Amino acid sequence: MLFKKALRRDLINLAGVVFATLFVIMLTTSLIRLLGRAATGRVDTASVLPLIAFNSVSVLPILLVLTLYIAVLMSLTRAYRDSEMVIWFASGQGLTAWVRPVLSFAVPIAVLVGLITFLAAPWANRQASEYQQRFTQREDISQVAAGRFRESATANRVFFVESLNEEQNEVRNVFVTQQRDERLVVVVSRLGRIENQPNGDRFLVLEDGRRYDGGQGRADFRVMEFERYGLRLAPRNPSLSDDRSKVKSTFELLAEPTQRNLGELMWRISLPVSAVLMGLLAIPLSAMNPRVGRSINLIVALLLYVVYNNLLSVVQAWVADGRMSFGLGVWVLHAALLAIIGFLFWRRVRLPRWSFARLRLRT
Repeated sequence: MLFKKALRRDLINLAGVVFATLFVIMLTTSLIRLLGRAATGRVDTASVLPLIAFNSVSVLPILLVLTLYIAVLMSLTRAYRDSEMVIWFASGQGLTAWVRPVLSFAVPIAVLVGLITFLAAPWANRQASEYQQRFTQREDISQVAAGRFRESATANRVFFVESLNEEQNEVRNVFVTQQRDERLVVVVSRLGRIENQPNGDRFLVLEDGRRYDGGQGRADFRVMEFERYGLRLAPRNPSLSDDRSKVKSTFELLAEPTQRNLGELMWRISLPVSAVLMGLLAIPLSAMNPRVGRSINLIVALLLYVVYNNLLSVVQAWVADGRMSFGLGVWVLHAALLAIIGFLFWRRVRLPRWSFARLRLRT
């Protein structure tokens, strides 16, 4: 009983340290990535902090699973290193006796992972998607912001308008320069408006203006007067029409059981299940020789986690593509891991308990 209480206390302390470390790393990585996108104009600078918050919620289940795995592994590895396991085995207790206290720590975390995965993460993904959509819609208008020059994302076009009516999408006194190969195109117009096309493209349609076309440093400019002239501001963002299963609620996934929705549903079910399995896997993996050290155990354990997590992604992709049924994909990998856990427990338990004490006496 004393060992179990000490284990719970040790697990809570280690989990706090591990989670804080992983969370800081995740925040730093997200901040660098989003600042880079903001610098290139793909993300609104005012949306960086909200997007980091939403991204943190969406990756929180994975961080919690990894935190649980590392905390159990490090706690039991320390018990082997400090020879606490020698006393445990000498008192007649086996390795399987650690299952119950580990599960009492893992199950609440698995429940929390499930709540976040099924409820909070889809909401966070939906909010992040809406932020990106609003920025994409606002980006084209900001390219012709009144009273200032605005360079396009491809750096080959410069806009300037004297006034802008955003409610009516109208602009007045427009000046546009565009570089085409070795020729320079200059367009001026008194009036224009922003029009949306059915395919999502946006055009700045100018009226009653002139277009000057010619080579730089040369006098062979061609002048063309027009009544109506269209300039495409930005192509339709393809990411907005991609798979939307990640932003759908769990109820929507169940109501529309398409292959992609089933793949996303399989992933959401897998995360809380993997939390429990990772906690159990860490128990036999923590067994170590005190003379060898814990580095090998940690390396092997982390490699197993990486392989398992990648296989989950592969199975999800197979379910989403229709190459594997949902009924098979939702349990096959977890069953394989459970069989591996059972084998590792059997391999550890069949060793004579007194061998740990003898190993301690030799050291």
